Amino acid sequence: METMSTAPSDSGTKAHTASGPWLVPLIVLVAGMFMSLLDTTIVNVAIPRMQQDFGVATEDIQWVSTGYTLALGVIVPLSGWFGDRFGLSRVYLWSMLGFAAASTLCGLAWNLDSMIVFRVLQAIPGGVLPVAAMSMLYKIVPRESIGSAMGIYGIGIAFAPAVGPTLGGYLVEYVDWRLIFYINAPIGVLGAVAAFFLLPKTPPTAKRPLDWWGFATIGFGLFALLLAFSKGQDWHWGSYKVLMLITAGALSLALFVVIELELDEPLIQLRVLKHWPFVNSLLLISVLSVGLQVILFYLPLFLQNNQGMQAFKTGLVMLPESLVMVCIMPFAGRLYDKIGARLPAVIGLAIAAYGTYLLCGINSDMTQQDVVLWTCVRAIGNGLALMPIMTAGLAAIPPEHSSSGSTLNNIAQRVSGSLGLAAMTVIADTEQNQLMADRSDLLQSSSSLPQVQEAISQGPSALYAIYQQLEIKVTAGAYSDVFYVTAIITAIGVVLGAMIRRPRPTPSAPAAATTPAVDSASTDLSTPDVAEQAQAEAEGEVTRRTVAESSSHSVNR
Repeated sequence: METMSTAPSDSGTKAHTASGPWLVPLIVLVAGMFMSLLDTTIVNVAIPRMQQDFGVATEDIQWVSTGYTLALGVIVPLSGWFGDRFGLSRVYLWSMLGFAAASTLCGLAWNLDSMIVFRVLQAIPGGVLPVAAMSMLYKIVPRESIGSAMGIYGIGIAFAPAVGPTLGGYLVEYVDWRLIFYINAPIGVLGAVAAFFLLPKTPPTAKRPLDWWGFATIGFGLFALLLAFSKGQDWHWGSYKVLMLITAGALSLALFVVIELELDEPLIQLRVLKHWPFVNSLLLISVLSVGLQVILFYLPLFLQNNQGMQAFKTGLVMLPESLVMVCIMPFAGRLYDKIGARLPAVIGLAIAAYGTYLLCGINSDMTQQDVVLWTCVRAIGNGLALMPIMTAGLAAIPPEHSSSGSTLNNIAQRVSGSLGLAAMTVIADTEQNQLMADRSDLLQSSSSLPQVQEAISQGPSALYAIYQQLEIKVTAGAYSDVFYVTAIITAIGVVLGAMIRRPRPTPSAPAAATTPAVDSASTDLSTPDVAEQAQAEAEGEVTRRTVAESSSHSVNR
């Protein structure tokens, strides 16, 4: 009977944890996640200036970005284990401080080698922060508000990568490129202080040992694949180096799957992939991530290299897309709370596909207004679809596997974006080479075109001007094909979006059915429906035991 008396208090405590004030803690989480994601794009703008200061080749300076990406591929799989082993609030706080310290070191870098080392150090807390933030969100937000909370959380996911070029362009052009790193130091310290006072303290939920073999296989596998796809263009896709990396990476990931399925306490619980709604959400998140990365890479590249825009002005042209997503995402979150994820996902993906199709009109004569219109149409679709898809997927898995779900979610975003961009780069390069070869005869001295004959008579400068115009048209044609492929992939996502259903309550851990009290240290609220079901089962068990004991006492009397 003593166990029965403690059940209500435990349950009540847990309910209070999930139904208390959550908006301010959520803002703290968004700030940390925003800071880590911002660094993935803001640095790209400063790379040309770094190259000048360090006096290195273009191929060498690219390791500033490549090293960060590779380190993320290794550290993200560990993020869930960190949260379970040491407590999410503690891991989040230390990650904020670690990111601030590593960013300061990046600002102090004196040559390329030191910069690469410090960027790798920066990626360690940078990879942990998003996973810890998402896992914390599901612990502090009640079920009826999870969609709205994810809508606010999604602002950071979409806004940070898009605002990076604008902020970075301004700092590089008008101040100093080192400030893009120094600015993280005060933000990180203030964020850590806010986390200490405002975030609820979450104790460790599991004392499981680290799965070293699982970590080694997934870390090497992701490292090899990301390296191959990042450097494939420079090393040539058919080279032995690239082919061996791809083969070794694929085999290592296959070995990781075998190891994880055999362990009782794996690094990442891959059995969550049995739940089709979660797998479907990963596929759709990958589709949207590819689209975001492709647009953020190729559109600014064309504006700067082919239309002569400065980095800061290019960022301003791309900024309205981010602002539209900021406005749409909270609305999409409220829609999820009311009607679920399917309708926002289908409509959003269709709009995003249409907006990407509009970008196929890229050309040398397009105006800034054209770019703003096309990207804003895409932003409406992305903002409407992204967070409902992510929320529905995470709600479909058991609560005890929430950290694994958050980890796989972040891996899907980062890996699919990198691999998708690499694949689109192959398409763009192939198209550019083919289009230029098809038109090369136009610049021959034997050409019958009057414009070419007139340019030849005026001298090499006039002929070079025609070549520049031709190069711009060829580049625009290649990028248009890339956007067309991206639009098709996004349109296919509409079919997957139509398959989304409201997740059915998933049975909780066996312990929940046999133990009346709900253990707040070991039960997660990442899936609100399941958490409520577990609590209801526990209360039902309490009632059944009470009735049985009352009947027994009556018989004895």
